[in-house]
Order: sequence, then structure tokens, then C-alpha cells
Amino acid sequence: MKLRLRPRLARGMRYGLLLVPLIFLTVFFFYPLASILIYSLFADGGLNLAGFAEVAESAYYWRTLEFTLRQALYSTALTLALALPGAYLFTRYRFPGRSLLLALTALPFVLPTVVVAAAFSALLDDNGLINRALQTIFQLDDAPLQLERSLTAILIAHVFYNYAVALRIISGYWVNQSLRIEEAARSLGAAGWRLWWHVRLPLLRPALVAAGALVFIFTFTSFGVVLILGGVRFATLEVEIYRQAVNLFDLPTAAALSLIQMLVAFALLLIYTGFQRQTPVDLARVEQIARRPSNRREEGLVVGYVVVMAGLIFVPLLALIVRSLRLDGVWSLDNFTRLTQNPRNSVLFVPPAQAIVNSLIFAAMTTVLAVFLGVIAAYLLHQRRFRWLDPIFMLPLAASAVTIGFGYTLAFADRPLPLLTSPLIYPLAHTLVALPFVVRSVLPALRAIRPGLRESAVVLGASPLRIARWIDLPLIRRGVIVGATFAFTVSMGEFGASLFIPRVDRPTLPIAIYRLIERPGAANYGQAMALSVILMLVCAVSFAVIERLRTPGTEAF
Repeated sequence: MKLRLRPRLARGMRYGLLLVPLIFLTVFFFYPLASILIYSLFADGGLNLAGFAEVAESAYYWRTLEFTLRQALYSTALTLALALPGAYLFTRYRFPGRSLLLALTALPFVLPTVVVAAAFSALLDDNGLINRALQTIFQLDDAPLQLERSLTAILIAHVFYNYAVALRIISGYWVNQSLRIEEAARSLGAAGWRLWWHVRLPLLRPALVAAGALVFIFTFTSFGVVLILGGVRFATLEVEIYRQAVNLFDLPTAAALSLIQMLVAFALLLIYTGFQRQTPVDLARVEQIARRPSNRREEGLVVGYVVVMAGLIFVPLLALIVRSLRLDGVWSLDNFTRLTQNPRNSVLFVPPAQAIVNSLIFAAMTTVLAVFLGVIAAYLLHQRRFRWLDPIFMLPLAASAVTIGFGYTLAFADRPLPLLTSPLIYPLAHTLVALPFVVRSVLPALRAIRPGLRESAVVLGASPLRIARWIDLPLIRRGVIVGATFAFTVSMGEFGASLFIPRVDRPTLPIAIYRLIERPGAANYGQAMALSVILMLVCAVSFAVIERLRTPGTEAF
């Protein structure tokens, strides 16, 4: 009797363990989203569409929606326009430093949005690097470029942030297409723009639509970049949700706007998944297709594009470093040394350095929790009968951080889970955002394990626990480390959801940067730049670990 119960008990415990990430997703993702839905439709106990009526009847909200769509459309078009020639050059030409440069293109995407916004603020504002250089060269008294709080600054930052996404999706698809179609078109007289318009662009349509849909989602739900570089004048739905919920405390309107935003984002996600092609970059095929530039014209195209791309990636980050090392026009480390001070009436209530400690603690907790849940979820999705759950674990990537933060405000402010004022709310919210990255890092490593290894272990009498300990874990270790690094980086840089959490005495690093930027005074701005540099260095080190250890075949991730 005991022999029969033991396998059943082990099977029950195994399935119970597999349910843990699903329970976490239900409680900390679907429950907050359901709270928004319920609050937007049933605010007073019965069906109440007052929030939707106010949104529908207000010309201001229609203008906000129109601007949100327009800036996302402009950002997507500019990103694709820059990424398409880059995909062509990286696919068709070999040149020194190509692999390193391709890897570095992903660095902006792992940077927190608040750091990206701070970098472009240091580059483009009235006292920024570009205006100071132009004033020095042309002996001007005033800043010649008025890009502070402008749509232009938002668009440039969005291209900087999303360029790597479009580049990798397009190049990953393009490199696996046969060159015979182009060769046949050339033999029939197609060349120049005709070759692009009638052959290359139609061939790349699935990749262009997939990349465009994903970039549109990211820019449609952009928060930190728009809030810091655009301000109230260029408010998007994301910024307006935050303003209505936090500044005006108009929760029904914020809930209605959140629901509208979710519907648009999920519709775009369906378009993306419909056109997405899971075609990892075949490095051997890249080497077969790519060739060295054969003439000066091709060499000029390669060099010119590399210069433009390097400028897009590195100049904003350089501006951030320069501004952090200058105070009142003098080179100094004072911005960094003052991080341990807490002046009277400080907007942070604690020394800025405390924000670093807070973020490190929350990031460590997030990493442990996200890796635990992510590895279990990866084992669950690895089983054929549960693969239909894969899109469900990716849903947190489609929901905006502000929507998640607003959902937490509604769901966890009171019973049955009064977590909003608890320090645990930070790692719980960060884990939700980090979980898909851990799953996507571990799952390819699990699928790469040959079934024969496990079958041999079973024949030799190994239990499932021993198989996981001595076979699976050593083989997925690199994927687990990459997932842990992603979780740590995501937690360190999470901004949108954290801004809704009312813990003024426990600011995280991105929250501290935002508060200092919004506070007038050169000292506050200098400290914000110093904190941004520290956060950028943490993300850069994490990115180096990810690039070093990631599982081959996950380039498009």
C-alpha cells in the first residue's frame, strides 16, 4: 500500500509545484488587471460607464489618444527606416568589429527608460552637450537648438531605445532567405530601387510587420522617456493614466484610460504574434552570405552607417557621463561624493546613496523569486501538453508598467491582500516584469537537452529529482545565470510600476533619478546624472554577462 501511495504522492507534489508560477501570475497579474476592469465598469457597485463617458466626451482625451498613436507611429517609422539598411549591411557585408558592434546595439534596450531619458536630457537640453558645443564653436549666447520638452527629443530617444529590436528581427529573418530570388530578379533587369520595391521589401514584409508591431507596442506604452523628455505638454495615455491616478486621484478616468490602452496593446500583440517568425540567426549562414565590400562605394556605405549607428548608441551615453562629472561648469566628482548626503528638505527624504542600497536589496529578492518561478515555469512549458501556456507567461511584457502599477494600487490597497504599503510590493511587482525574461532564457536550454540522457538515467533507476539535479541543472546553468541577470537588471531599472507604490522613505534608483531631475537646482540635476551613470554601469555589466553566457539561438529575444 505504501509503495502505491509514494509514486502518487510524488506525482501530486510535482504537479503542485508546477502550479506555483501559474498561481503567482493569477494573483499578481490577472487579479490587478481584473481590478482595473471591475473598477472601470462597476465603480459604485453597479454598471457605471461614467469614466468612459468622460473620456469619450472630452476633446482633451481624444487629443491625448491621437498624440499617443501619432508619436508611436512616427517612432516606429523612424526606427524601421534606420534598422532596415542596418540589417542589410550586417547581413550582406563582413567588416572588422561587426560582431562586437552587433552585440553593442542591444545595450540601449537593456538600459532603464529613466536612464535613456536622462541621457538625452543631458545631450539635448539647453545646457546639453550639443548646445554647449555649438555655442562654443559659433560663439553664441543662447542655445541654438530648442529640443528640451519637445516631440523631436522623444522620437530620437525612442529610436535609440528600440533600434536593436527592429534590427535583430529583420536581420534574423533576412539571413535565412534564399538569394536565388534576388539573383533571378537581377537577371531580369531589376536593380536599385526596383529591386528593393518589388523583391526585397515584399520578401521582408512579415519581419517588417512583426518588428513594427513590437516597436509600436513599446512606444505606445512608453512612460519614462515621455514623462521626462515631454512633460505634461506631450502627455501620452501612459502619462495621463499616471497623472489622473496619482496627481488628480480620478481613479474612474484612470481605469477607463487603462482599459483602452490595454485593448490597443493586446490588439497589436496579436498582430505581432501573427507575423512573428521564430527564425534565429544562423551564424554559419551569415558567413556564407556576407562578403567584404568590393569597391569604395560599398566601403563608404558601411563606414558611414557604422559612424551614424555608433553615434546614436554612444553619444547620448557619453553626454550622460560628461554631465555627471561637471558641476557649475567645472570638472568635479562632487556629484558622486554628495550622494551620501541628505540635505534639509531633500525630495528623497534619505541620502541618494540609500536608493542604491534599496534597489540592490529589491533586485536580489526579485532575482531569487524570479529564478525560482521562472525555472519551474520553463519545466512546465517544456512538456508538450502545457505548451499552450507559453503566450500566457509572456502577457506581462504586453501590459504597460503604469497599468500594472495602477492595478496594484487598486488590488492591494486593502483586504484581502493589503500589500501596497509593504516593502515586499517592490520585488513582487519587479518579479512579474522579470518572469518572462527568465522563462525565455531557461526554456531554450531545456529544449536543447537530448531526451536520451534522461531516458538513460531513468533506466539506471534515477528519480526525477536526481535527473534534475545531476543532468538538467548542469546543462541549463548558463540559461539560469542569464535569466538571473535579466531579473536583476529589470528590477534595478523598473520605473513605471514603482512610481505608483507609496514608499517615499524607500525610493529605488530610478525613482530617485526622476525626483532629482524634476527638482530645480544644479546640485539635484548633477546627482541625478551621477545616479544614472551608476545605474547605466550596472546594466552594462549585466549586458556583458548576458551576451557572454546566453544560449545560442536566442538572438531575437
